[in-house]
Amino acid sequence: MLERDERALFIAKEMVKIPSINSTGGEKNIGDFLEHLFMTMPYFVKHPDQLSIKELKNDSLHRKNVMALIIGEKEYRSETLVLHGHTDTVGVEDFGSLKEYAFSPDILVEKLKELDLPEDIRKDLESGEYMFGRGSCDMKSGDAVFISLIEWLVHNISKLSGNILLSLNPVEENLHTGVIEGLDTLLEWKEKYKLKYQMAINNDYTCPLYDNDKKITMYTGVVGKLLPCFYIQGKETHVGQCFEGLDASYTAARLVEKIHLNMDFSDIVLGEASMPPSVLKMKDLKPWYNVQTAKDALVYFNYFVHNAEIDKITDKLVEAARKALEDTRIKVENMAAEYYENSYLYLKNADKNISSTPRTNDSKGVLLYEELVDMVREKTMLSMEKIKSIEAGINSKERAKKTDLREIPIAVIKYFLGLLGINDSVIVLYFAPPYCPHNMLQKDCSFLENDLKEITLKVAKDANVEYRFMHFFPSLSDSSYLKIDDSDKSLTKLKNNFPMMEQLYPLPIEKIKKLNIPSVDFGCYGKDAHKWTERVNIPYTFEVLPHLLKETLKHFKYI
Repeated sequence: MLERDERALFIAKEMVKIPSINSTGGEKNIGDFLEHLFMTMPYFVKHPDQLSIKELKNDSLHRKNVMALIIGEKEYRSETLVLHGHTDTVGVEDFGSLKEYAFSPDILVEKLKELDLPEDIRKDLESGEYMFGRGSCDMKSGDAVFISLIEWLVHNISKLSGNILLSLNPVEENLHTGVIEGLDTLLEWKEKYKLKYQMAINNDYTCPLYDNDKKITMYTGVVGKLLPCFYIQGKETHVGQCFEGLDASYTAARLVEKIHLNMDFSDIVLGEASMPPSVLKMKDLKPWYNVQTAKDALVYFNYFVHNAEIDKITDKLVEAARKALEDTRIKVENMAAEYYENSYLYLKNADKNISSTPRTNDSKGVLLYEELVDMVREKTMLSMEKIKSIEAGINSKERAKKTDLREIPIAVIKYFLGLLGINDSVIVLYFAPPYCPHNMLQKDCSFLENDLKEITLKVAKDANVEYRFMHFFPSLSDSSYLKIDDSDKSLTKLKNNFPMMEQLYPLPIEKIKKLNIPSVDFGCYGKDAHKWTERVNIPYTFEVLPHLLKETLKHFKYI
């Protein structure tokens, strides 16, 4: 029987008690907690240069990366294992009347006992084997196991060969700013201490993949993510002449119908299918109420990627947009014909020239952002430098108005359409933040998967668990920013259609390529991450997972 890591469980509860909701002051508080924890460890008092506490650049919330490096004293080895996790959580509005207890695991358990719960949740609650609370599963328990391991290692530093680096980062739940800025420290320490990053291990949550799934999944890579956005310009009209326009809202609805949860857009690699696209926002852009149909609208989707090239993805998205636009036009024409047939029958008898065809505008179809830019350059003879200057100026104005990052390109697109004199219906496809690169263990590091299978085979026997291996962690992860598998061609296509990428999402692609750290996910184990019933399994997370990590250190000869 494996020993429970009570220290890790204690740290996990202390971390859960800190409401580090993304984009709130709580993210600073969790950073302060971690800073104090590490700065008071005797090892880092003795080696302060191996502890990096850095506030994020220009961050009004003063969030910080906490990164620690321990260097083995048994013998010198350049090999370094990177452990990393995020410290922020999603919000707690979904907890409803239990909101005030969302960050109090012990109290929350008692409050949950008073509710009429679904059978599976009630069973887990009564078992005593789960800790409930926001962040318990995603992913403070995983962080706590890492921290406890670091504490154990610094007390056994004379037995350590090689190096262990721990990186705890904020802002994972939206823009991944923490890990992105942490790349500088990874590169700095790599050069300063002559480190060779052998592998990165994330402890982000894993969970059952289906009902009654008893296996633990280990992921040897991570799914990528794009945010394709569609600016839709229609033709406004008074509702009393509704067939004389082209409603952007209806076109948006048709577009959602064609893309949302459509498995034709799923990226299937090595037998693993990515989740299909999900609509994240759909709205018209009318600033106030009136009886005019919507002139323009915005739709954007979460789009997961395993290994597809960007040009193939854009081709499929453009085709869907063309069909949505055509469906809208056909709908208008058919409904107009039916309306005129029923309502204007007496006029038809009196006036043989009446038409049942609506007076809709022509359509420019669907454009990629790069095609729109090319059209502007061709018509206006503006240089690319001038185009960039226009983009930057509009970006500054929109930032001053606190416009959402994903919607800033709309102002640029509308300006360019104006330069071209395009008042007809048109859809412009562009990409917006965040972009998460995909990666997996490629041929040059595929041997690591064999090592991991050997390790898990031993742990499975010790702990009476069963593991499976999959190539892509299916949720978004900071692991995306340690290695990038997109081809240069694919990246160029992305950049060309990502307006103001340097300002809106300045991703240091060259730094990621330079690091190129193979990244896997061990994961704490639980259920219902991002739900009010979020919970972490205590026996696996605080007994088996610590054992798995130590066996990994033994296998790679760190201890």
